[in-house]
Amino acid sequence: MENGKLDVDGIKIAYGLRGAGKTIVLLHGYPLDRSIWDSLAPLLEQDFQMVIPDLRGFGESEVADSEGSIDRYASDVRSVMQQLRIPTACIVGHSMGGYVALAFARSYPERTAGIGLISSQTAPDSPERKQGRYTTAKRILLEGVGPVAETMSGQLTANAEIQGALRSLISRQRPEGLAFALEAMAERPDSMDVITGSGKPTLIVHGDADALIPVDKAREIEQAMPGARYTELPGAGHMPMLENPRAVAEALRFFLTAM
Repeated sequence: MENGKLDVDGIKIAYGLRGAGKTIVLLHGYPLDRSIWDSLAPLLEQDFQMVIPDLRGFGESEVADSEGSIDRYASDVRSVMQQLRIPTACIVGHSMGGYVALAFARSYPERTAGIGLISSQTAPDSPERKQGRYTTAKRILLEGVGPVAETMSGQLTANAEIQGALRSLISRQRPEGLAFALEAMAERPDSMDVITGSGKPTLIVHGDADALIPVDKAREIEQAMPGARYTELPGAGHMPMLENPRAVAEALRFFLTAM
């Protein structure tokens, strides 16, 4: 296992590299960091190489003073792959990381071997949701990440033990990173065309008890792209890689082996 930091457009992007074989890039969601994959990665490292970055502003990665952009995250991922000399990979994203995976596939199809969406969606924000993100970003910059840690931990999962771990994880994040992410998510476009038009193998994994992105969003993608590999996890919330890591690992293994 290797951990390091790379210079990407004037900032440091932290990453983990583990395993060997076909390459997967695992992208975490908001307001988290790459540690969410710690239960999943050991289940796959014997057969696959995993690149696991902290998106800019999260974990050990820095954030520049600029407007938030999903495309900026995708560009960072491309830079990490370039510097690690990885020409192509299956890009797998959780929640916001799924938005980044879709943006990556749109901008860099030649580097995209496949797309994986875990607890994510293709739809953009409604006007009300968009405004709410900007309001939350301003509040975080004024009050810090504490209120987000308290409110979101219960929305991410119903598991009390995991809630406690997530509360601690979110509390370690930087306000500037969360604000950047909220702006990026607010401005993201509809990405259903990426799924239906890319021709890339696609995996969808979603818990039927997800309180943040309803499972109907995942079912809509499956209906729009019948060729996608779809795994619905009974009883899982928004954090299936923590709630049921073996089921998520099995879905990824089956998908990647068949690619």
